[in-house]
Amino acid sequence: MPFIVRENTDLESFAAFPYALYAESPYWTGELKKDVMKLLSPSHPFWFHAERKLFSAYSSDGKMAGRIAAIINHNHNSFHDEKCGFFGFFDCINDEQAAGALFKAAEDWLREKGMDIVRGPANPSSNETWGMLLEGFDSPNVIMMPYNFPYYNELAKKAGYEKEKDLFAFKFITSGGLPERFEKIAQRAMRDGTVKVYLADIKNIDRELEKVKEIYNKAWEKNWGFVPMTQAEIERMAQDLKPLLKPQYLFFAGVKEDPAAFCLILPDFNIPLRPLKGSFTPFNLPVFLWKMLFSIKSGRMLALGVKSEYRNRGLELLMIKKSIECAKELGWDWGELSWTLEDNDKINSVIKAVGGFVYKKYRIYRKKI
Repeated sequence: MPFIVRENTDLESFAAFPYALYAESPYWTGELKKDVMKLLSPSHPFWFHAERKLFSAYSSDGKMAGRIAAIINHNHNSFHDEKCGFFGFFDCINDEQAAGALFKAAEDWLREKGMDIVRGPANPSSNETWGMLLEGFDSPNVIMMPYNFPYYNELAKKAGYEKEKDLFAFKFITSGGLPERFEKIAQRAMRDGTVKVYLADIKNIDRELEKVKEIYNKAWEKNWGFVPMTQAEIERMAQDLKPLLKPQYLFFAGVKEDPAAFCLILPDFNIPLRPLKGSFTPFNLPVFLWKMLFSIKSGRMLALGVKSEYRNRGLELLMIKKSIECAKELGWDWGELSWTLEDNDKINSVIKAVGGFVYKKYRIYRKKI
């Protein structure tokens, strides 16, 4: 069947497509349509240093068959000295021709813009949601992590994409706690009184998120795929997180007066979001509120960072220990620690040693153009 690909300037139809595609899936949960539209809007601070073009594929009867975004992140390219374009927001029916046409449209635009490689999926960058689910299709995606049908990986390979890097998602059962030998290491890290672990001051969240930015940009600067967050992006994150944050969700380790490490955890808001089908209505709002109050029994560790000068002092363990304590206080049975790079042996070995196990894998693909 021939497919026509054209630019899609209608953010509403672009955001709505996956809800039709995954209508029968018991596992997929998408972001609210309005949040996707907000993220793709030129007013979002990511686009102050990036550009994009959205494409949709249509069958001969005019029905949408897929979507893709071609993205150029100028901050990424200057930071890594690359001419790299990204594909993101990829969703497609199980049809090689439709997917191939979408990839080609994105690649052609990126090539015209002077890019020589394509990497993805990035929605729209490594600071938001990225990766294509590779293993672990039998359970739902947690908050701010992707889910896709298994055939997506075959569509990407048939379009000429190859593996560049895999990402791990770990599962940790909270009832187990921290193994005794690591409890001792954590206690030793605080023995001289110079290290303190404390919850965020939610009333001064702007100041607290400035500390997150400082630690984040220093802790990840040598990581593959990392791009520093801008001030505008931090301010948008603060705006988005303010209505959601409780003190137990964000905490720090300080060495004397210096913020040295932080950890951010969130309840799995996908659980109450799942029944909404992308939009709030007067009819589904009571269900959402009920599930918010009574159905969330798990969460996700989104980020754990330690400044390079404070590593090998047990601060990673202090953050993991505190996250377990907070998860128990919040009534979570388990948590996802995601994502980590497959070759980040140091943090992966720590997570495994304290009882975490890999239960999902994601892949970043690459293609020369």
